[in-house]
Amino acid sequence: MTEDRALLTRSAAFASLGMALFLAILKGWAAWTTSSTAMLGSLADTVLDMIASLATLIGVWVAAQPADESHRFGHGKAESLAAMFQVILIVLSAGAIGLRAVTALIEGGRTEAAGQGILVSIIAIGATMGLLAWQNHVIRRTGSIAIRTDNLHYKSDLFLNLAVIAALVLDQYLGFTRADPLFGLGIAAWLAWGAWRASTEAIDHLMDREWPEEKRQRFVERAAQHPELSKLHDLRTRTSGGSDFAQFHVDLPPEMTVAEAHDIIERVEADLCSAFPGLELLIHIDPAGHVDEPGNKLVESDEFTKLETKP
Repeated sequence: MTEDRALLTRSAAFASLGMALFLAILKGWAAWTTSSTAMLGSLADTVLDMIASLATLIGVWVAAQPADESHRFGHGKAESLAAMFQVILIVLSAGAIGLRAVTALIEGGRTEAAGQGILVSIIAIGATMGLLAWQNHVIRRTGSIAIRTDNLHYKSDLFLNLAVIAALVLDQYLGFTRADPLFGLGIAAWLAWGAWRASTEAIDHLMDREWPEEKRQRFVERAAQHPELSKLHDLRTRTSGGSDFAQFHVDLPPEMTVAEAHDIIERVEADLCSAFPGLELLIHIDPAGHVDEPGNKLVESDEFTKLETKP
């Protein structure tokens, strides 16, 4: 599964890089011939997409490397770092486009050769839809945050290209000369909003945020299917790249032998890891009645009890 994930994420990153290079050349020609602020904004976004796609490729490549002596939990957070790098590029792109649009509003001017710009945008939309289809397939299979952030770039590109078409039509054919810079401002705002949304998940991974409540509950429900366990507490979860990590304490009878306790925990680990592929699990055994840190609710909260009280 790990090797398949690496191959899929790399293929999506290579496809993204190739697409960005193709679109950058196409839009560079179109921006030159049309003098469109919206097209220039779309070109700037594509150039940054190309840099971001390269960062994505490096990120997923590093993340796929196995754990070593220096990184015993693996390299999964390289994907989150790549995602944050992409977010920074998106913000810079939005700022540059917004500044160019404001300048165009103040100085005036019209676009040229709208036909070429519209044709380029239509080609870009078709090519981008093909890339998005493959990225969505990879995301469903791998859950890669780096590919998901890259996917957000190209989803926004669909709107960018539609905005370019609208701006050129309004300017060249309907005489609304302010349409192009106004659409440029809209593109900048859209990119900034996309950067905000993309940053939240990457930050959650870097900050070791707990799993979503629904996933945590499924995990506890699965563990509760083992009647030998009691008082599952100090449950801690996080996600890094394509790997999930979980650890918890559980009470077992103090008179139980080490061998007996070991066999039980082995069965529990095997069951939980089969139900949650890619999970790295650590279980600590406490003798029944033991209190780890009196008064610390994060440690002593019994997940089995909370499960029973849920409606």
